[in-house]
Amino acid sequence: MSFSPLIQQLVTALRCLPGVGPKSAQRMAFHLLERDRNAALELSAALAQAAEEVSECQQCRTLSETDICELCASLSRDRSSLCVLESPMDVVAIEQTNSFAGVYFVLGGHLSPIDGVGPDDIGISQLLERIAQGEVKEVIIATNPTVEGDATAHYIAEQLKRTELKVTRIAHGVPVGGELEYVDGGTLAHALAGRRLL
Repeated sequence: MSFSPLIQQLVTALRCLPGVGPKSAQRMAFHLLERDRNAALELSAALAQAAEEVSECQQCRTLSETDICELCASLSRDRSSLCVLESPMDVVAIEQTNSFAGVYFVLGGHLSPIDGVGPDDIGISQLLERIAQGEVKEVIIATNPTVEGDATAHYIAEQLKRTELKVTRIAHGVPVGGELEYVDGGTLAHALAGRRLL
């Protein structure tokens, strides 16, 4: 069955969201048009406003409505500790732990030569400029534990080799509350390699 052009346009637009396939997009479109037109109008207005007014923080590159985000503007953050992440969602994840009081730098991705993503595409030069300002004493690399995330972490560490900075990588391993028999081999290998003294 084919939809009218406007309905098809809406379904196609909804499919750009992660994890939304054709059927889910159709359900969302029909729900908004059949049952909740006010929510559809609110959603479209909020999306348009966010797309217009949200950009990157000039210091950390996370999403922000202002030139300098709330975290970078805060006087209570420890500016000597800089955590390097792949995405703004990673900032949210770390902030929810309430265990890091430093500042952030968001790469906006990871190195992937096969996809044509190089150092300039993920803001490595901006990161190095920020570090060169002299406030940072430790760089915590918190890229994802993937091949690309590890390659990005190694590249950044290599760039910082000649500095006096402490460069660390977040630990990877067995989740708290996890049972070894259910943990995959790669995770166990990382956990064993990253073991520490008790």
